[in-house]
Amino acid sequence: MDPKLTWLENLLNHEYTECYLYYSCYEDETDLYIKKIWEEHFCEEITHLHQAADLLKQYEGKEWQQVIPDGNFPELLKLHENKEYVRNILRDTVQLTSVEDEYINIGELPQTALFFNFQDIVNKNVAEEPGHKVIADYIDKKQMDYRYEDKENPIELLRDRKCDNTNVGRRPI
Repeated sequence: MDPKLTWLENLLNHEYTECYLYYSCYEDETDLYIKKIWEEHFCEEITHLHQAADLLKQYEGKEWQQVIPDGNFPELLKLHENKEYVRNILRDTVQLTSVEDEYINIGELPQTALFFNFQDIVNKNVAEEPGHKVIADYIDKKQMDYRYEDKENPIELLRDRKCDNTNVGRRPI
């Protein structure tokens, strides 16, 4: 929100931005079924945009062009696969925690660090933690965890899909 604008001017900008995002998704989508979903949301947001413009006119006596002089969208967003980006972030940060306002690898923490004390209290019996129980039950039934992978896991200790590694991100590796 722009603090220099009124609430209704910000509402108009908000709705305009939602229209822009949904229209970008619509224009970039190749799956016709999904494209119809984006179109439906875009049409809904156009209705909201008109309502915001009506409220602006009714309560502040302003036309929408006074807030958004050129009603044309800027260059539309292009959506693309981001798997490699996510894989790299996971690989580079899975063992990080914060100490005050810094990030540090848990392998560099002393064993007396509050991080480990917290882990021992909150996750005393990791195998009984509900999320890990779900994973263990799934592995028991399917002989493999639920993950979809089209490439080797960037974290070596998570490559074995027949067991739930509960130490990654909790203990130095």
